[in-house]
Amino acid sequence: YATCEMKPSSKIDADKPQVTGQVLFRQYYSRGRLEAIFYLDGFPLDTNQSSRAIHIHELGDLSNGCDSTGGHYNPFRVNHPRHPGDFGNFLPKEGKIRKYKTNLFATVFGPYSIMGRSIVIHEQEDDMGKGNNKASLENGNAGKRLACCVIGICNKNLWEEKLSEVSEKKKR
Repeated sequence: YATCEMKPSSKIDADKPQVTGQVLFRQYYSRGRLEAIFYLDGFPLDTNQSSRAIHIHELGDLSNGCDSTGGHYNPFRVNHPRHPGDFGNFLPKEGKIRKYKTNLFATVFGPYSIMGRSIVIHEQEDDMGKGNNKASLENGNAGKRLACCVIGICNKNLWEEKLSEVSEKKKR
């Protein structure tokens, strides 16, 4: 079990969304697929907004806000969007993202572990490598870094608490 406590970047303008919350991970064994819960708040309440890209970045360094997290975590040197931490786009609803995703390609085990790396929420939507330029193949043209956090080990109780909240929302 792992968690990442999301905080707004110290380098963004005050009028930008102040995103907080958690991203949680669970993986039962080294060859198993990673699961994630995205439990985030602080997005604009208007209904006319775009999705936000969420990615794992290579460094867990927040010394210069989210700008010091490096590029996308890309240990296999492949084009975007096939990096292990390219989670895609998330459309906030009522200022929140509440999403459970399974079958992710990242891992918390072994030499390619995401532990100690960072998660970054971007200002814009990820173009999924279809932008016909170099940046598209590197980062999806996702724009500025709104918020970030460093991935660390957590207790399974936190996972279970957030999973039940996300699951309850689906039932409504």
